[in-house]
Amino acid sequence: MRAIGPIVRLQVQRSALKTGAKPDRRYSPAPILSVDRLRLTAAGVLGRAADGSWVVDVHHADHPDTRHNAGENGVSVGFSAHYERMRDRFGERLAPGTAGENVIAQTTGVLSLADIAAGLSVVAPDGSERVRLRVVKIAKPCKPFTAWALGTTVAPDQLKEHLQFLEDGMRGFYCIAASAGDVHIGDHLMAL
Repeated sequence: MRAIGPIVRLQVQRSALKTGAKPDRRYSPAPILSVDRLRLTAAGVLGRAADGSWVVDVHHADHPDTRHNAGENGVSVGFSAHYERMRDRFGERLAPGTAGENVIAQTTGVLSLADIAAGLSVVAPDGSERVRLRVVKIAKPCKPFTAWALGTTVAPDQLKEHLQFLEDGMRGFYCIAASAGDVHIGDHLMAL
């Protein structure tokens, strides 16, 4: 295993971040809830809220308005270095987590699908493995997120350039939990 970095943010999406009908869809990170612990299962993600209750992520199979796509998007992972690059391009509104990933690890460099294609492992501070993730695909960029990132509507000639920048995992990666387990802030993310 190769160390990627410590987990610095955990969160759930209480509802969809993209709303409305095409071509007028809008993106808002408002439904994102930061938590101190996630429970990862093959069905998706639950987050422990400050009051101790469990919040169902919108990509969990049991969410009433589920965005669960045959499990292919049950867990999403992102990296701090990706946010640094997005902030350089789009500005300060691109705070860590605003793209909606469930798990964000502190990294020194940008990671591609090839870097993590063999899978990921979440390891507790004592070195024990908490959960393994099978990496399925990149989180594809979209027009609503890009317009939100820019703070304005996107002209067609500009959209392609920004979408290309956001390709190749800049917005994170979708995974499936290969085993069930809890993830905590301070755990470490490892590449298999």
